[in-house]
Formats: sequence, structure tokens, C-alpha cells
Amino acid sequence: MILEIPDLLTPLELKRLQQIGAESSFVDGRLSNPHNKTKNNQQIDHAAPGYQESSQLIMSALVRHEGFRDFAMPVKIAPPMLCKYEKGMAYGAHSDVALLPLQRLKTVLRSDISATLFLHDPSTYDGGELVLHFESRKLPIKLPAGGLVAYPSTMLHEVAEVTRGQRLVAITFIESQIIDERQRYMIYSLGEVSALEGLTMKPENRQRLDLVRHNLIRMWS
Repeated sequence: MILEIPDLLTPLELKRLQQIGAESSFVDGRLSNPHNKTKNNQQIDHAAPGYQESSQLIMSALVRHEGFRDFAMPVKIAPPMLCKYEKGMAYGAHSDVALLPLQRLKTVLRSDISATLFLHDPSTYDGGELVLHFESRKLPIKLPAGGLVAYPSTMLHEVAEVTRGQRLVAITFIESQIIDERQRYMIYSLGEVSALEGLTMKPENRQRLDLVRHNLIRMWS
């Protein structure tokens, strides 16, 4: 169950995030995952003036997007963080940590959904695809600047080596109301059917569909 949003950000938001990415200091990405020898990237210094602004800007964009809310059904969203990949950098196949301490919020987030927000135009760099592993098959994803992809945190994934230019993204993790991704997909699909049918659906059928959807949320949340 994967969601792609090609235009999560407004042009002004995208421009500002690119500016923060260019002006802010970055640190070794291994600081947040020192045990993974395949991780070779940089992440924004949390002491940098642009860290809070970039995180809040992306958080606002996520919260206001109805499609994202319907897909993720979020309870908690980790503060989004800018990550940078220069030529030669990559992040080997890995899984995301199940429980993520959020020190500033003094809580722990269970990672049900992971999300990557692409911030550089794909024509400006080669490589750097987010690669999702489906058993023996791999799916490379590289979205336009301002595009976001959300996928189950249970999936093995990697970032292909950047061979030209610079890859700037933001990452975050979401704890959903519905833990099981199959159940979450069924609820999302029912909502999509309701939205697609619109006013063409008979009122009594819409009532029954909505009743089933909300009762499943009550059962599984």
C-alpha cells in the first residue's frame, strides 16, 4: 500500500525548503543510526536555525492534505528532517526502527508508515532513487520536487547511489490509528469508493458503506 502525492508543497514552500537545505549546516547521518554500516548521507543539524522552520513547514503541509490524512490516519507524526546525499552517497537496504523516541515531545512513536518528500528536481541529479523491496522485486521511486511517497514501515528499502548532483529530501514517520497495513488499506479503499461514487450513489447505499467503514475503524483502531 503506497501513496504518491506529486504536489504536496506549494511553489513558495518548496523554494523555501530548498533555500534552507542550501544554507543550513548538515551532520553525518550515521549519528541517528550508528550501527548501519551502509548508511552514507547527511542530515540537517538540529541546532541549525532552519531545522525547526523546515520541520514545521512540512508538518503543516502533511496535516492539511486530505489525501494524506485519509491514507495514513495519523495519531503521531515525527518531526520531518531534511537529508542530503552528495555524489557517491547511498543508503543500503535497511528496515526502519519500530519504536522511535521523540525526545522533544517526550513520547515514543510506533512507525507504521514511512514517508519521503523529494525536494530537488530529478533532472538535476542521477541516481538517488528510493528503492522499495517486494520479495524478489525492487521498485525504484524518484518523484518531482515537492512530491511525497508514503509506504509501510515494515518494508525493506534503500536509497540508490547518487552518481551526479545532489539529492535533497525530507523524511518522517507516522503512527497510524490502524496498526495492520492490510486493514488500513481496506478502510482507505472504502473511503476512496465513497469519494469516487460521489452523488451518484444512492443515499441508503452510502449510509451502509459509511457505517461499515466507521465500524471497521472502531474495531481495528
